[in-house]
Amino acid sequence: MKALLLAAGLGTRLKPITDHTPKCLVPIRQKPLLAYWLDLLLPQHVEEVLINTHYLSPLVNDFVAASPWRESITLVHETELLGTAGTVLKNRDFLADDAFLLAHADNLTRFDMQAFADAHAKRKAEVVITMMTFRTDVPHACGIVETDDEGLVVAFYEKSREFHGNFANAAVYIVEPSVIDFIALLGKDIVDMSTEVLPHYLGRIQVYHNDDYHRDIGTPESLQLAEKEY
Repeated sequence: MKALLLAAGLGTRLKPITDHTPKCLVPIRQKPLLAYWLDLLLPQHVEEVLINTHYLSPLVNDFVAASPWRESITLVHETELLGTAGTVLKNRDFLADDAFLLAHADNLTRFDMQAFADAHAKRKAEVVITMMTFRTDVPHACGIVETDDEGLVVAFYEKSREFHGNFANAAVYIVEPSVIDFIALLGKDIVDMSTEVLPHYLGRIQVYHNDDYHRDIGTPESLQLAEKEY
């Protein structure tokens, strides 16, 4: 399986840390976020990783050049941010015609990649996306997921002040190539996965719950928590 790690974001909520460090390279216990991802994915089930860059991209380039995984990594630079699904569309040739992993590399996570892939392989016929979920302690700051009795997603509540539970979208997916065809049908270059693609597939997305560890490193507070927890 191939993986696309989204690493181009500006990380504005983490300023001033991200004034000179791209969000994907913010260190936790002196190890950059991207290093955690590569060490997690490449030993198990993932053969190649594509990483998109934009903000402070030369630092990401230097990090990859020094990585022990560099032979399995491809970098692609975006002069203009394309959105999460726009990046998928732009790189459909790399992703080819197989299911692929799509993940936001600004999260700190730990999970069994083989078990995640196995869950997707055993999906029902109508399912085209397996979405990782986690239990959040800040539901108002996350995309909360509602499922039916069969574990299929039937509703999203994006950063709602109303309480809809605490099972959140981890922004880690295994995606079937047919989803790229849908993104292409939207007819534009800049496309967001969570607002423009996922709602179209309600009832066709299954969840895989991560009960090990997952935290969005979006604020200085969450970064501090990760330093203590991980």
